[in-house]
Amino acid sequence: MNMQKRDILGLLLAAPLLAGCSRPPELVGIENPALPDESIAQLRRHKMFIATTRQASEVVGAFYSAERAPELGLASVVATVPPTHKVGALERPEKLPPDPRTEFSIIDPVVYASARSFAGEIDRELARRPPGRRRILLFVHGYNNTTSDAILRLAQFVEDTGYDGVPVLLAWASAARAPRYVYDMNSALIARSKLDDIAGLLAGTRAESVDIFAHSMGTLLTMEGLVDSQQRGTLGRRHMINTIILASPDIDIDLFRTQIAMLPPEIRSKIYLLVSRDDRALLASRRIAGGVPRVGAAHAAEFEGLGVTVIDLSRISDSSSGSHSKFAGSPEVVRLIGAGLNQPGGLRAGRTPALSDMLTAIPISVTGR
Repeated sequence: MNMQKRDILGLLLAAPLLAGCSRPPELVGIENPALPDESIAQLRRHKMFIATTRQASEVVGAFYSAERAPELGLASVVATVPPTHKVGALERPEKLPPDPRTEFSIIDPVVYASARSFAGEIDRELARRPPGRRRILLFVHGYNNTTSDAILRLAQFVEDTGYDGVPVLLAWASAARAPRYVYDMNSALIARSKLDDIAGLLAGTRAESVDIFAHSMGTLLTMEGLVDSQQRGTLGRRHMINTIILASPDIDIDLFRTQIAMLPPEIRSKIYLLVSRDDRALLASRRIAGGVPRVGAAHAAEFEGLGVTVIDLSRISDSSSGSHSKFAGSPEVVRLIGAGLNQPGGLRAGRTPALSDMLTAIPISVTGR
């Protein structure tokens, strides 16, 4: 068997580890006429903004496709959270229409014709928050995600962390098919050219600060964007960055060391790595990458001296979304992240008694502080 065939076979063998056998339906803009959300007591809503490098889709429920767009798309949606929701769970409908009493839904999709109207709507949402809480969460999804996947995960994360700023999703053009790993990696790198536009858009709002949360392959896009901003001299100058959390980073560990070395100490000190040595998806991507370790499955000792904080989740075993998404699937971990993000100054371990208690109560280790 030649090398190319072996690589293809490896991708196909890895696919079951990286995704389920079938994907639930897309549901952007699909409401249940028999159960209008206004009629459901204790239903919670989160308005979320989207900046995307995906092409628009005519497919019902999809909103945006897996194809790469030449221009940045701007939109918003409202995600509803069922009153029966449990922390760490993502109650996603398996069939349409969704039942908002027990399942998440995505309604009220809006496409903005200009950056000004997009920023203006973000400002209206920021104005609903008191001074000191007018901040933005920029969420960068990972590999093998549809638009619905990314919106739902962000909605669940915002709900469970209690994040009280305005969430903005960076939706890059993932193919949402496990064997198309290389397509996704290239799409993430292509999206890097739009990060400066997104930074400019957010800088044009009245946000007081920005938190950045990236998952899986989205961390590669994020780190490349930080390096590019540093080289342009704009990093941290448009908006104050509170916290940068990289969850399960799917980045070559040698590449990561190179990226970190290009960032100033004041930015490195704001970076938190969520790693887990039992991350099955990253063990599979390591095989695809020729055996080079991925950051998110490495030992914490690998990052000594880099100026970042490492939170090792290897002993966390209660994640409903598997070993690759403990940041959202473990009730303990998602509450810990929320306690950190929602305190002044971001996720600084031990900054408050409540956070200190959480750090000692759950089976994690924190190094590099």
